[in-house]
Amino acid sequence: MLGAARIAPAALFRAAQAVDGVEVAAIAARDRARAARFARRHHIPTVHDSYDDVVSDPSLDAVYVPLPNGLHARWTLAAIAAGKHVLCEKPFTSNAAQAIEVRDAAAGTGLVVMEAFHYRYHPLARRMAGVVREGLLGAIERVETSMCFPLPRFRDIRYQYDLAGGALMDAGCYAVHCLRMLSPGEPVVTAAHALPLRRDPRVDRAMTADFTLPGGGTGRIQASMWSSTVLSIRAKVVGTRGTMSVFNYATPQLPSRFSLTVDGRRQQERFGGEPTYVHQLRAFVAAVHGRRTNLTPPDDSVATMSLIDGIYEAAGLPLRP
Repeated sequence: MLGAARIAPAALFRAAQAVDGVEVAAIAARDRARAARFARRHHIPTVHDSYDDVVSDPSLDAVYVPLPNGLHARWTLAAIAAGKHVLCEKPFTSNAAQAIEVRDAAAGTGLVVMEAFHYRYHPLARRMAGVVREGLLGAIERVETSMCFPLPRFRDIRYQYDLAGGALMDAGCYAVHCLRMLSPGEPVVTAAHALPLRRDPRVDRAMTADFTLPGGGTGRIQASMWSSTVLSIRAKVVGTRGTMSVFNYATPQLPSRFSLTVDGRRQQERFGGEPTYVHQLRAFVAAVHGRRTNLTPPDDSVATMSLIDGIYEAAGLPLRP
C-alpha cells in the first residue's frame, strides 16, 4: 500500500480479512511515523521508507494506490515497470493523456491493472448493466446519474488543482462511469456547467454535464462536493418500454433501492450482502490468477477520463494537470 489513506480501512484492510489469499504485507507514507502507526493498527508487518521501496519489494505481488489523484499515474507506471499488479483508486489518472500512457505501459505485460470502481463488482451493478444490455427497457431514451455529497473543507486535497482535484474528479468520476455503464454506447459531451471554488476558480465544487447517446438518447450527470444538492447517489434509465431507478448504486450494502418498471409492471429488488470493496478485492485476486475478467481495465479508464476531459473543456475549465 502506498500512503496511509483514510479510505484504506474499508477499501483494503477489512476487505482483505474477508478474501482468501490476500495479505497486506507492506506500507510506506510520506511520514514514516504515520505509516508505522497505520501498520501497528492494521497489523501490517513491513513499513518501508519510501513508495519506491514498496514498488521494488520483490516479496510483493501487487500494489494498492490510494494516493491523491495527481499521483495515480506516476505510481501506477512505477508499479507496472516493477512487474507488479495494480489496484488504483479512481479517478485512474489526472487526464486522458495520462490514462493512455498507463494503458500503453500495461499492454502486453500480463499484469492486472484495475481502476477501483468498487461498485462495478457488486451484484447490483451487474443487475443494472444487465437490464440495459438485455434490452428490457427497449430503446434507451435517457440516462441520468449523480454523485453528490457535502465536503465543506475547502483546503482538503480533493479541492487542490495541482493534485487533480475537483468535484468532477472525486465524486463525478462515479457518475460518469455509471453513465457509461448504462448507456447503449459511448456518450458524447454536449454541454457542461461548473460551480467553481471562490479561492481557486480552476477547481469545481459542483458540475453538471449533458450528453448525447448512440441511438438518439440523451444523458446527464450531476456531481457535487458543495452545492444546494447535499446528497444524491442515484441512477435512472428511461427506455421506450420502461424505467429503472436506483438509489445508492455506489454502496448498496448500505440502504439502497432498485426499482424496475417494464410495460407498466413494477418490481423492486433488494441488494445488500457483502460490501462492494470485498467484491472488488475478490475480483482483483481472481483476475490476477486468471479466473475472472477485469471489468475496469485501463481501456475502460481511458474512456472515462476522455469524457471527464471533455466535460472540463465544455465547462470552460482547464484539464487537471
